Amino acid sequence: MGNLLTKKLEQFVRFSPAERQRLDQLAEKRRKTYAPGELIFKEGKKAEFVLLVVSGLAARCKILSEGRRQIMAFLIPGDLCDVEGFVLNAMDHDIVAVTETVCAQLAVADVEELLTEMSALTRALWWSTMTESAVLRERIIDQGSRDARERICHLLYEMLVRYRVVGLANSHSFPFPITQEQLADATGMTPVHVNRTLSELKTEGLIRWKDKTVSILDVPRLKEIAQFDGCYLHLERTFQGDAEVAERAGDLL
Repeated sequence: MGNLLTKKLEQFVRFSPAERQRLDQLAEKRRKTYAPGELIFKEGKKAEFVLLVVSGLAARCKILSEGRRQIMAFLIPGDLCDVEGFVLNAMDHDIVAVTETVCAQLAVADVEELLTEMSALTRALWWSTMTESAVLRERIIDQGSRDARERICHLLYEMLVRYRVVGLANSHSFPFPITQEQLADATGMTPVHVNRTLSELKTEGLIRWKDKTVSILDVPRLKEIAQFDGCYLHLERTFQGDAEVAERAGDLL
């Protein structure tokens, strides 16, 4: 599978062999497995490590009164769980494992050293952080401006692009083992509304969701409904036509 963190970060900048080796070493740190539903980071606690998702699926979420939950973003393999989180005295949200999830525990000192350098690695890590913020802004737009079809189509299209970037999508299909309730928590909709909207998309031949895998059957149409503009993902090398990375997601943007 290779180092998925490197695959993701190289969408922004090309690394030298030495820089790739350094990232490989960083990603080979001690690993921990989390069961579905287990907290990876708890709100109010200080982060002891910077965690890299190696496999599985996790989510950033806030638990509101009476147990209500808002999922703000999904974290896939290659994603860092708040690279700057160790700076804060306490996390301001939970990160929970959606499926069985394996994370590499990166030492704070190693990440601090990278962030204080002037190198391609440093720029790439800050790029990753800025991209995560951009994804969160899209969820704000979901709640304020997009209707139900647009919200779901935009999220599914975004996930396809992100999985393609790290090489974990099969053409236009990607693993997305979430429940309709979790999708409702991520889109600010009710499970009933999610079910109705997904049924419409399936009936129209736009998507297939089977065996925890989403397949986009009509990519241009789904992108049109979502009004998807991939600029917020800042896939610089893809937009520049760099053949080494563009083949992963270039045809979707």
